[in-house]
Amino acid sequence: MQKFLRKALTLAVLIGFCLPGALPEASAAPPDFSQLAEQMMPSVVNISTSKTVQRRSPVMPGPGGDLFDEFFERFFRGMPEQRPRQQQSLGSGFIISADGYILTNDHVVNGADEIKVRLADGRSFDAHIKGTDTKLDLALLKIDTGETLPVAPLGDSDDLKIGEWVMAIGNPFGLNQTVTVGIVSAKGRVIGAGPYDDFIQTDASINPGNSGGPLFNMRGEVVGINTAIVAHGQGIGFAIPINAAQIVLPQLREEGRVTRGYLGVQIQPVTDELAASFGLKESRGALVVDVIAGTPAEEAGLQRGDIILEFDGRKIDSHNDLPRLVAATPVGKQSRLKIWRDGRTRDMRITVGRLGEEAPPVERPAVGESDKLGLTLGELTAEQARRFDLEGKQGALITEIEPGGPAAAANLRPGDLIVEVSGRSISSTAELQQILATVSTDQVLRLLVQRRDGLFYTTIKAR
Repeated sequence: MQKFLRKALTLAVLIGFCLPGALPEASAAPPDFSQLAEQMMPSVVNISTSKTVQRRSPVMPGPGGDLFDEFFERFFRGMPEQRPRQQQSLGSGFIISADGYILTNDHVVNGADEIKVRLADGRSFDAHIKGTDTKLDLALLKIDTGETLPVAPLGDSDDLKIGEWVMAIGNPFGLNQTVTVGIVSAKGRVIGAGPYDDFIQTDASINPGNSGGPLFNMRGEVVGINTAIVAHGQGIGFAIPINAAQIVLPQLREEGRVTRGYLGVQIQPVTDELAASFGLKESRGALVVDVIAGTPAEEAGLQRGDIILEFDGRKIDSHNDLPRLVAATPVGKQSRLKIWRDGRTRDMRITVGRLGEEAPPVERPAVGESDKLGLTLGELTAEQARRFDLEGKQGALITEIEPGGPAAAANLRPGDLIVEVSGRSISSTAELQQILATVSTDQVLRLLVQRRDGLFYTTIKAR
């Protein structure tokens, strides 16, 4: 009987596999990029730059090795003859208008005395910079050829799907008109390049010299600007989404610089522990750790400890979403905020300001240990305030951290200043000690900490 059931089961499985729709279709072969490459190559250019830099004549190393070299470096710095030299670099770009406007990276042309653009047909032209945006690493160039140039059409990077085929064209290591293909590996990557990180990650080969070149989709539209690579990495390249560039292109063309929106808040991520401490079910949003005086945020009534959940109807999943949305908002626009405060959501209005116009921002003996948190506290003396860049601040100063204790687990360190505990402001170590006297074992506290010129929230479990 068991043998019969096994055969029946096997037959049923085989029949099921043979039924229409039971199996996914066989994966198609990779697409043929030859026609796409042929069509798009004429719109991609090689950019070469040169600038004059000063260099010292080398000091010959002495017989004493490093110590002798250090002696010469220390006492004869700047004395050898200064000799100018030409520093050259290569990059890529692409034509975005028939009259000769070219988009590339700012780091490709920054500080250049001379910029040459070579077209796909080999002709070379002098270029001048029309505008730059260092925060997005963009530069807009212009060449005059007296003729209509082939243009790379701009697509919609928001429509990109992870796993979608893409093609990069550029000049890696000076090898002109090199084509590489791959897929979109990820979107929204934050790599620490700047405040508006939102990179497309691709495994299409990106190398030095590809910077500023286009990343095309299968429709021949530019969806990204190849910008960064991971040193020693393989198959990991990053591109600026073309939608981010399109927002600032009109300003680059007309004004030569970019004006961005600004709120006037310092923010940090919302961890699971912080969300729980604020009574928020989801760990999302941008947690406000400081409100700068005289800014739109202060005028709108934003407070430290608010969690911004939405901006103009768009959800803030990661705290990195907020700077990008605000930066793209016209200055002077009245925008809507949804925030989390005191256990419930609130709606607010805020008038977006202009980035760059923000307002400028008694010795006592040490107190002793706090065993509950695994740290040693002290009063903030004038000497310590200078040492830790805490002049004008108030709070409880951490002077020592117990290895393996709760404070160490919370990534606290000597020189941190605790300025708030679970919503209560702290002006002295004595105030913190009074609060800690009422804290029970395993109670989770939310700390607001000043570390030099920055603030951040963290949680710590008392023992």
